[in-house]
Amino acid sequence: MAVPVRSVPSLPLSDPLAKWFGDARGEPMEFQTECWNAYRSGKSGLLHAPTGFGKTLAAWLGPLDEALSAHPSEKPAPCSVLWITPLRALASDTLKSLREPIEAIDLPWDVEARTGDTSSYRRAKLRERLPFCLVTTPESLSLMLTHSDFRDKLRHLRAVVVDEWHELLGTKRGIQTELCLARLRRWFPQLRIWGLSATLGNLDEARDSLLGPSHRKAVTLSAKLEKPLEIETLIPDEIESFPWSGHLGTKMVDAVAKRIRNAGSTLLFTNTRSQTEIWFQEIGEAMPDLRERIAMHHGSLARKERAAVEAGLKGGTLRCVVCTSSLDLGVDFAPVDQVIQVGSPKGIARLAQRAGRSGHRPGETSRIVGVPSHAFELLEFAAARDAWHARQIESRPLLRKPLDVLVQHTLTCVLGEPDRPEALLEEFRDTLAYRDLDASEWEWLIGFITEGGSALKAYPQYRKARLVKGVLRFDDKRAAQLHRLNIGTITSDSAITVKFASGRTLGTIEESFITKLRPGQAFIFGGRQLELIRFHKLTATVRVSTTKHRGQVPIWNGGKMPLSTELASAVARRLHEPCAPAAEHDAVTPILNIQQRWSSLPGTRELVVEFTRTKEGEHLFIYPFAGRLVHEGLAALAAFRISREIGESIDVTQNDYGFSLIARHGLSLDESMLRAALDPAELTDDLLKSMNTAEMARRQFREVARVAGLLIPDLPGKRRPTRDLQVSSSLLFEVFSNYDPDNLLLEQSRREILHRQLEWTRLKRTLDDIAERPLKLVETERLTPMAFPLWADRLSAHMPAGDVATRLEAMLARLTDEARGSG
Repeated sequence: MAVPVRSVPSLPLSDPLAKWFGDARGEPMEFQTECWNAYRSGKSGLLHAPTGFGKTLAAWLGPLDEALSAHPSEKPAPCSVLWITPLRALASDTLKSLREPIEAIDLPWDVEARTGDTSSYRRAKLRERLPFCLVTTPESLSLMLTHSDFRDKLRHLRAVVVDEWHELLGTKRGIQTELCLARLRRWFPQLRIWGLSATLGNLDEARDSLLGPSHRKAVTLSAKLEKPLEIETLIPDEIESFPWSGHLGTKMVDAVAKRIRNAGSTLLFTNTRSQTEIWFQEIGEAMPDLRERIAMHHGSLARKERAAVEAGLKGGTLRCVVCTSSLDLGVDFAPVDQVIQVGSPKGIARLAQRAGRSGHRPGETSRIVGVPSHAFELLEFAAARDAWHARQIESRPLLRKPLDVLVQHTLTCVLGEPDRPEALLEEFRDTLAYRDLDASEWEWLIGFITEGGSALKAYPQYRKARLVKGVLRFDDKRAAQLHRLNIGTITSDSAITVKFASGRTLGTIEESFITKLRPGQAFIFGGRQLELIRFHKLTATVRVSTTKHRGQVPIWNGGKMPLSTELASAVARRLHEPCAPAAEHDAVTPILNIQQRWSSLPGTRELVVEFTRTKEGEHLFIYPFAGRLVHEGLAALAAFRISREIGESIDVTQNDYGFSLIARHGLSLDESMLRAALDPAELTDDLLKSMNTAEMARRQFREVARVAGLLIPDLPGKRRPTRDLQVSSSLLFEVFSNYDPDNLLLEQSRREILHRQLEWTRLKRTLDDIAERPLKLVETERLTPMAFPLWADRLSAHMPAGDVATRLEAMLARLTDEARGSG
């Protein structure tokens, strides 16, 4: 319940704003008052508070009050405030929030958006005159920096607010934003910059990356109130003793449908777009009477489709929306009655962010209902509750010196305003990402953008900038056009537009999926059963399918999220040292009892290693509880080292809890062999040898080359197929490897493989931890509940679906009978 408004003079705002705030919001939160005072005193900072606590008004009313005090009866100067949002989809809701106090006190001030969704007419109007506050994205801000008059148009700029900074932190889009902010700080030294962040573990690093290492008058403000969070889990009526990933699937749909019926409105989150498509179908079939009030929302749907769903949420006409992280962030709609999470959230911060969609006000309790996709995920929900109460929230690791982004941004800067290299270097070093950029790296970059580097000197298209009398210039009109068209750091496989023959666009699907379909074949997209008519020039023309057989569901890349370090550790702790009773733990106890009888419970104190023989050969099952990506690296490393000793080929499988090695012969519970296989020494060399890192580097180089502008970009109406880009990037990769092996973009590609794809830092920490822990070696007569998912995943990867089902059923029956007998 809102506290009665205090007297107007007690608010650090001018009378009209203070009265409006008191009438509309009541008593301000302490962090809001602190933020207004800090802004008034000239400070920048990071504002940290849970979703729904009022961060937007805390950051907005300071600049608004300043302008109102300076221009009480006239229109303020254009572009006094720049508001950066991570998603253009949030722009319309941000506009609504920012306009509310302006309209309430009847000010003739304009707040407009300039994003990728802005029409060409509106962009032209904004080029003529900027509004009082401009809402934009990192990509659109970079694009505006290429215009020679942009500094002059921003001459009245007083404040920059970066919304949802936690979503940009640790990404190349975040680095792009850091560089843009450094440019604005250089232009306007008195500029105040504020970042808004929800749940985050490394607040100081987040602030420093936002404001740069040389900031002085900066503060970090946090809401003092804890956000109450309740996590409930739907427990299946029957739990199989040998669960594996996804085996529950949609078996829980009836229980979920019952929860939806009992609530006024529901957001049902899944972790992937494919899951969203499947659950939308299942919920609709389980609730045919409410099918028209059930909708779907994910990032591959067309903007109009998503906008219609958001309007339905705001208008209260929808009972349930099945969605992905596309509704995690601040799309503004009334708080929903309940939030349901299908499958493990994989991280504590993600779970809290999604739960915050209910109880979306200070002091109210946010509630989330977990739906496990396999029995062990019951433990993950219980562990997430443990970690939340212990305030063990994930940090966002930062990127250091991605030169592809710096190449792009340097060209952006000199396209808008020719400059001296030494001045640019000083500007870029005023970012946390590039503060350690050394002179040799900078010299290489200047040579790369002016000559193409040592390997591409003979090709004029790679000579973009010119160094004339000590000043960098970028004045090739065609090259400048291509650069503007492809500003940004988001890279992905070619997106195929899905359209009805009438011309209505439904959204996009990855090329790798659609090219496997034949005309006439059915697939599910956007909640519809569709039939492919034809595929031509990156457009899939479709019609509604009348077949009764359900079609394929698209699978988008990046579908598997690894368990976060914090949540994985919480699961391992709960196995041995549960900090509080939990119904989820009780439900899984019979499975854990079988694991204990047949082997041992993995945990944090010792590393459990199981040895088992099956008809496929000899297996080692190892349980570090470090997450899927780390286990992928550990499995490859251990397989390489052991194979080198025993002379046998070794297959690997991994999940979030552990990994398995299988060979026909030669594996054993030899502690010295296992210690050598998991030794932190020579980690980088052996890891690079153990995986097809040459091919991985080739694929990673494609992303780096795109961002750095090495690949000929898309022209309007002339998109290039993915295979053409692969040929171009592969050719460049070979040229650099053979003729310019010290090329820093090659080195960056290798570094990104280690640190992003293989999580080298986390992997090294895990190996160091294993070296200090005792090994518990257990030879088992049969697959244990922990080992079975790894065995099942390997089977699924190596056999046809029909054979897999037969083998799984037979193994499950045998293990279940033996579990009953041993019990």
